[in-house]
Amino acid sequence: MGFPNPDRSVLPEHALVIGAAAETGGGGDVFAHIYPATGEVTREFRLANAGDVDRAVAAANAAQPAWRAMPGDKRRDLMFRLAALIEEKAAEMTPLLTAENGSIIIAGPHMSADAAQKFRYFGGWADKIDGRTVQTWGGPAHDYVSYEPYGTVGIIVPWNGPLFAATMVMAPALAAGNCVVLKAPENAPYTLMKLMEIIRLAGFPPGVVNLVTGGPDVGAAMVSHPGIGKIEFIGSGNTAKKILASAAETLKPVGLELGGKSAVVVFADADLQAAAKRGLSGAVSANGQGCVNGTRLLVERAIYEPYLQMLQAMAGHVKVGDPLAMDTFMGPVISEAALDRIQGMVAGGVSEGGRLVCGGERLGGDHASGYFLPITLLADVSPESRIARNEVFGPVLVVTPFDSEEEAVALANDSDYGLGAYVHTTNLSRAHRVANRMMAGQVQVNGSGEAMTPCVPFGGMKHSGHGRLGGIEGLREFQQVRNVWVNLQD
Repeated sequence: MGFPNPDRSVLPEHALVIGAAAETGGGGDVFAHIYPATGEVTREFRLANAGDVDRAVAAANAAQPAWRAMPGDKRRDLMFRLAALIEEKAAEMTPLLTAENGSIIIAGPHMSADAAQKFRYFGGWADKIDGRTVQTWGGPAHDYVSYEPYGTVGIIVPWNGPLFAATMVMAPALAAGNCVVLKAPENAPYTLMKLMEIIRLAGFPPGVVNLVTGGPDVGAAMVSHPGIGKIEFIGSGNTAKKILASAAETLKPVGLELGGKSAVVVFADADLQAAAKRGLSGAVSANGQGCVNGTRLLVERAIYEPYLQMLQAMAGHVKVGDPLAMDTFMGPVISEAALDRIQGMVAGGVSEGGRLVCGGERLGGDHASGYFLPITLLADVSPESRIARNEVFGPVLVVTPFDSEEEAVALANDSDYGLGAYVHTTNLSRAHRVANRMMAGQVQVNGSGEAMTPCVPFGGMKHSGHGRLGGIEGLREFQQVRNVWVNLQD
């Protein structure tokens, strides 16, 4: 029988928005978008191409001088208006989040609220951008520093959370006085198409935000384009390497928020039930397809087996199914290819000595036509195994025991990645001590995602990228520093 498809009548139509023109398609190939819960096409549209990128960049650069010159309070009011409209249109946005990538419907209102908060938070900075004076020596002079926009920022976001990722970048970029060319991922385009409708309704001047929906060729055209002042990329490390190589040709700065293999360290003194619930969220959140999800569980040996039993019991109560149903807590992964890759990694983990506690097999019955995998737990995983060292990007948790605080820290930091880390303990001294030793851009103590708010910086270390999004640090990512020295001597 299978699950129902999304209502096609609510899907937005405009795959491109360039300047004042909203276009149903670009000059690229026709693309058939697949709904991951059923494997069926939602609709077809023509993707953008390099010529469309040229037009979008030209529109952004034409609009940028006036946007930069607009008084901060006016930019602030537009961003506040946009935030209010996103909240007002949340019911229209929610089914699109599910249609584009199989996100569960109950997460939709939170995603819209989060997007609104980002525009509201950074809108609040728009009228507070100032500089500073510098006391100099060597002669009478007046020296001051100003913070200037890059001009046009190119934004490339992934399919697992396009609305979340795009607004995390757009809000500070716009507040700082930049215009934007945004690439929507072809396999998850609908929320960003809808966002563009809301941006126009909010009264943003044409060309300030432009949308091109496309694949890797469109991203490549953006990165190499001389009219784009900075690229912000959220995605995989392999793609990031190609972007950096291309951006070097124009000496274009690039901000990177990449993947992770975030450690969850559970000490014996932790609230075990809370730690298990939050540990399980690494498999459930975004259907296991979150870059900062805690998927590498390090558990003190004294509580290792009880913790595993608790995880397994909780996993059995997580309903995996129709993303459009209000009682579903986990949906499908993005594609057949992704499902095959994930299962291959699980099989590899077992062959390297991991113990399969639960999951691992594709779901049948009503789930058969979609790309569903239940929560999968692998215990006794060697820290050197492939599945312990590489991002799975699916609902898979690997669990490894440790015997001391020193070993826990060493295991957590023994990774090429450094995006997030999670520490569970009721010992406040240990919490600070361990958090301060974690080589990760964001450390959460007794949490599992609550820190992902617009007011705090977020970003990675090591292979998880560089730069920060969120907080004043996020605003500074989209500003260049100018120093002016004025000679006061006749």
